[in-house]
Amino acid sequence: MDKPATIKTTIAGSLPKPSWLAKPQVLWAPWQLEGEQLAEGKRDAVRAALKMQESAGIDIVGDGEQTRTHFVHGFLQGIEGVDFSKLKRIGIRADRYEADCPTVTAPVLRRKSVHGDDVRFARANTANKLKFTLPGPMTMVDTLADDYYKDRARLAFALADLLNAEAKELAAIGADTIQFDEPAFNVYLDEVRDWGIAALERAAAGLACTTAVHICYGYGIKANDDWKKTLGGQWRQYESTFPLLSKSSIKQVSLECANSHVPIELISMLKGKDVLVGAIDVASSAVETPQQVAATLREALKYVPIEHLHGCTNCGMAPMARSVAEAKLQALAAGARLLSRELAG
Repeated sequence: MDKPATIKTTIAGSLPKPSWLAKPQVLWAPWQLEGEQLAEGKRDAVRAALKMQESAGIDIVGDGEQTRTHFVHGFLQGIEGVDFSKLKRIGIRADRYEADCPTVTAPVLRRKSVHGDDVRFARANTANKLKFTLPGPMTMVDTLADDYYKDRARLAFALADLLNAEAKELAAIGADTIQFDEPAFNVYLDEVRDWGIAALERAAAGLACTTAVHICYGYGIKANDDWKKTLGGQWRQYESTFPLLSKSSIKQVSLECANSHVPIELISMLKGKDVLVGAIDVASSAVETPQQVAATLREALKYVPIEHLHGCTNCGMAPMARSVAEAKLQALAAGARLLSRELAG
């Protein structure tokens, strides 16, 4: 008899950093250490992030983005043509909030791997399946000031080529899944159709490992919470994006679900894809119960076969208190196990 399918769990990307490494519960928090102490501190933080996930029972783990100040700028800091000495205050995500962003001043160029050492270290410190996250091309464009290309699509395809070279190297080092984070896909719906999906496909072209895209409604910060209040009783942005992704080569789609107004039936548009259902709300410090997680995943099973369903977090957890994040991971894994046992029985 075949072994009953179980629901695997993973995280969207970031986890809170230790207070000795960066200021807690702050996005773009500067490092608290310098030089070799910083390098050592990052390694210790990665070990702690991996251990937190493993102890909670998470199946597919990541480094928690512990070596990066921000999920986009962490990659861009290794790219030539992007000048971090020329920060500009710009509106991002359709001016939802402002951020100090580096400026593109010349053709973008990747001379060596940006995150190769990060993947190599994480791979050596866990026996679990390993996922590594990279920013998607559209979200990168939206988090940059551009004084060179002056065309969002043109810049996106240039960045996609760099991402593709990076992703292939990371997969060769040992990443089992490469995930591209594209929160901008929920904002610029026409651009997603016109060039966003094509840029994402270029970034993922030829990858032998599992490929994923994460599309959410943002970190649990006030600007995102305020924006969500303007979206009405149903959040239907996925309705225009999922049909396009269903035709793409991307194997997994990670989305926001818990405590959201996303109609769950929209995931039926992702037939054949692995669906990473966000069953943990990152905008609330209230810790879900395993029963609540199981209920979210059980609802998703009406539209996704169990072999294609994963339990996940809604988004990254970087701005969250570490103790809360740890408890939420435990609830995620426990809820997935609870439902798996229920279905097997």
